Amino acid sequence: MQKLLDFLSRLKEERITHTIERNTPDALMVLIAVPGERWEVEFFADGHVEVEVFTSGGVDRGDEHAERLFERFGEEPAE
Repeated sequence: MQKLLDFLSRLKEERITHTIERNTPDALMVLIAVPGERWEVEFFADGHVEVEVFTSGGVDRGDEHAERLFERFGEEPAE
């Protein structure tokens, strides 16, 4: 738990915007979005930490490509 608290304090000191999610019963995830990167830092109950960094190639494809998000990952409305 102390690792998580120290990490959150450092993010606050450095003014790095973040959110916290709980996606599994044994961990908390800190989500950080900075220009060109998205970080997922997961703190587990047993004390280990996992970090994933997703980077962008910086390609601007235009707003028509935003529709692909919904086509690929959206769900059909419930009836």
